[in-house]
Amino acid sequence: MTKFVKKDEINSRWFEIDASGAVVGRLATIVSKIIRGKNKTTFTPHMDHGDFVVVKNVDQIKFTGNKFQNKKYFRHTGHPGGIKETTPEKMHSSKPEEVLKLAVKRMLPGGALAKKQLSKLKIYPGASHPHEAQNPEIIEVSKLNNKNIVRN
Repeated sequence: MTKFVKKDEINSRWFEIDASGAVVGRLATIVSKIIRGKNKTTFTPHMDHGDFVVVKNVDQIKFTGNKFQNKKYFRHTGHPGGIKETTPEKMHSSKPEEVLKLAVKRMLPGGALAKKQLSKLKIYPGASHPHEAQNPEIIEVSKLNNKNIVRN
């Protein structure tokens, strides 16, 4: 028999990840699974019962190969001929947290639920963050592979 989790039964935890030296895509898969709640045994695709993730030291994140210079991000202004492109290298110099946020956002399913889940991701370029009061559990990305993400 399938058991559905009710909203009052959901308890979210806080996790802290140090991104220094981590590869963007591999870190994004770990983060997206945690904020979706896929690491829990009670995962339900249509509900938001993921956990909060604080990622620090994003300014020290890495890409594999030549993607840092050659990968392109596109956006459109909404005007005719308004397509803009940028590279992770340019984006990293002005907004280093945006590179990881885009990677995680593209790993979530589209819609209002994904926007709600993405709000559980807190990204900071430096080592300090204002979420110390939540006592986040520390996840070491170097010791973690994609299959044994934190369970409840």
